[in-house]
Amino acid sequence: MWRELRELFAFEVASGGQISIVNRLDRETSGLVLVAKTSAAARRFGLLMQRQLVKKGYLAIVWGWPEWERYCVNAPLDRQGKHQESVIWLKQMIHPSGAPAQTEFYVERCFTRSILAASPVVSRLPLPGQGEDEGEGRKKVHEKNSARGEEKFALIRAIPRTGRTHQIRVHLSAIGHPIVGDKIYGPDERLYIRFIEAGWTPELEQRLLLPRHALHSATLAIEGEREWASPLPPDLAEFIR
Repeated sequence: MWRELRELFAFEVASGGQISIVNRLDRETSGLVLVAKTSAAARRFGLLMQRQLVKKGYLAIVWGWPEWERYCVNAPLDRQGKHQESVIWLKQMIHPSGAPAQTEFYVERCFTRSILAASPVVSRLPLPGQGEDEGEGRKKVHEKNSARGEEKFALIRAIPRTGRTHQIRVHLSAIGHPIVGDKIYGPDERLYIRFIEAGWTPELEQRLLLPRHALHSATLAIEGEREWASPLPPDLAEFIR
């Protein structure tokens, strides 16, 4: 994307402009990216983000039907390798010594989808400071209808109040609703290693269903000024159809 942006704005760069990507997305996340064409605009956008005046909204397809319509996760995040063994250097985890992280989740719709193979059961994990009754700790969140081969899924709107690495993905996994297609925070982190080594395989397709995680940057707004929206891309729209 960086290379194509420099080609697209070659005239601006040649005239003294400076291309800056203001909000970065994970490699497999689709959707809106804000780009500044001058250093002055980049500084202004950066200050607005520091003051939390740039609002972002995401859509995610997750496993299971949530038992809530709105859920707020307030759980600090840190790199997992700092606290326990991890084969993925960038993988994050909820840890009390981590940076504050807060995400609001809203259920947009629930649906079922026929699949060809059984998927692993996912259990909701208790968040820091929660007892077994809070946050629906350790409760199964989806079941397979073996007769019809159907699985339950939900389309979730996520509003990050902070901007930590992998924040939405970690928080959804922690409450028992990992994002479909997530190779790191889904059913087994070793699937990410297998993908790196062998690419997209029939085994990965059976376990993950989608070749990339189903997360989309859907709205971006500068408070009081401007707002942009991006509909679900074809691969995710087809999955929920």
